[in-house]
Amino acid sequence: MITINGTLGTGLYWRGGQILELGGPLAVLLSFLFVGALAWAVMQCITEMLCIWPIPGALSVYVSEFVDVELGIAVGIAYWFTYSVSFAALIATAAAEFDFWPAFFVNKGIDGGIVYLCIPLVLVLINAFGIKVYGMIEVVSGTIKILFLATIMVCLIAINLGAGPSHKPSMGAHYWASPTTSYDTAAAKNWATALIMSLSISTFAYVGVEIVAASALEAKWPRHRHEGRTDSGVSGRSNDTLIGNSVKFSAIFISVLATIAYSLSGVLVSLDIDRSDCQLPRLSWVSGQMECIGESSNTTSAFVAIAHESGIPNLDDVFNAFLVFTALTCANTNLYVASRALFGLTSRLDGGSGQPWLLRVLAWFGKTNRRKVPMRAMVFSAVAFCWVPFLQLRGGTGTDTSIGIFIEILAEMGSVGVLVVWACECVAFIRYYHCIDRHRTTLQEQKISQVRRWDMNDYNDYPYRSHGQPFLAYMALTGCIFIIVVANGAALWEDFHYLPFLSSYLILLVFIALWVLLKVVRGAQWSFVDLSNPRKVVEKLRNLHDIRLGAL
Repeated sequence: MITINGTLGTGLYWRGGQILELGGPLAVLLSFLFVGALAWAVMQCITEMLCIWPIPGALSVYVSEFVDVELGIAVGIAYWFTYSVSFAALIATAAAEFDFWPAFFVNKGIDGGIVYLCIPLVLVLINAFGIKVYGMIEVVSGTIKILFLATIMVCLIAINLGAGPSHKPSMGAHYWASPTTSYDTAAAKNWATALIMSLSISTFAYVGVEIVAASALEAKWPRHRHEGRTDSGVSGRSNDTLIGNSVKFSAIFISVLATIAYSLSGVLVSLDIDRSDCQLPRLSWVSGQMECIGESSNTTSAFVAIAHESGIPNLDDVFNAFLVFTALTCANTNLYVASRALFGLTSRLDGGSGQPWLLRVLAWFGKTNRRKVPMRAMVFSAVAFCWVPFLQLRGGTGTDTSIGIFIEILAEMGSVGVLVVWACECVAFIRYYHCIDRHRTTLQEQKISQVRRWDMNDYNDYPYRSHGQPFLAYMALTGCIFIIVVANGAALWEDFHYLPFLSSYLILLVFIALWVLLKVVRGAQWSFVDLSNPRKVVEKLRNLHDIRLGAL
């Protein structure tokens, strides 16, 4: 449910309408399907390693151990930054949705203090609870979000069938007759370009499918009822195999369920609202006026716009309340993930008195309180970008101001940062796969548990074999690189715009610069970790097993 809360966020309710305006109904369907398939492929790679090593800072550790130490550190920092800045961006998004009710902001100072100060404090308080209480809150809020989504989809179907006094059924269906001829000509030269740009936009909706890697550490693992017996029928399948069974459902199927939800809701939206409707959000950097139908409103969600045009009393208010709840619960989960990412990055640092001051400071964040909550990491993650939403008190919540553009760039950087992490995890799995395949004889002789992927006997303890490997991992890596380099740059093919350039490439440039800086400061070699020596590989795998046992 933690993963569901992080995945079913604002991307579903905001990005679908933006893609519909940009590329039409077919672009909505294809972009959600393609990126959903990519997310599933990436999670296949992550899940296989996660079932073996559910450890603190897992995504960073996998890259450090199988690719490059400094790259792994950079991945951990990028992952923390993504969710820390997204926490602040979601608070700003929720505040923007409050603008739907003009009477809400009677006094900007008082009401702004409630939204920008009190709400984050409440989310920090929720995250301060132990994992049992926090987990139950996530279960309740996640269940409510699923019910919200089901309710919205039922309403969209009813509206399409003619429900409501002023709504015309299937008002957007005519675009499906020629789906490749309808697109925003001011943003893209042709429909194919609009589709490629849509892939970049839809990526935002899938950020969070990998959250299970952050939450798996705190799961309560089931105990084998025969634990402690030594006969061969039980010892071959250890309690570790049950860990794999617990992890893999969330890690694999949430991306599938999200793809189905996004694709279906996107199709329903395309049937219920005209692509030229003035209420649909448009790319903020596109210049020139667009001919649109109807009147614009103070909503950026196609769902709320459809509810408003249906004429059903107060349905748009209900939908907007759903969206505010979604943004805030997603912000709550993002704070959780950011805190665990920072904790995982610093928990194994030596902060002794003889260490450099910077190392001692970082190690300070790798501690938990008596409730096993990394409070220091959590509070720092909350306050690191807490100033961002307050900028809206001066610059407003729209993207037509410099402050609005700045907040949008920060929000967009989050999805690019996760794509970079995904790509690095694919590289880590590829190198892990070839490593254990190359040294299979040694691993067999040394009896290293849970890494004998090729051993298919009845008592094999390998938790999970992902499908079609390593071909699937190579395809997933190619897909990540395509979106990072090609799809994110499609907006610049006709003309240079600084907003999409900064949104797409700033974090990538900073990530590369950070990697290089770490190499220079640490005096490290400019090469990947050596996985050719059997003895070193055995030692590495045993160390990872020790980390896992220590974490559990």
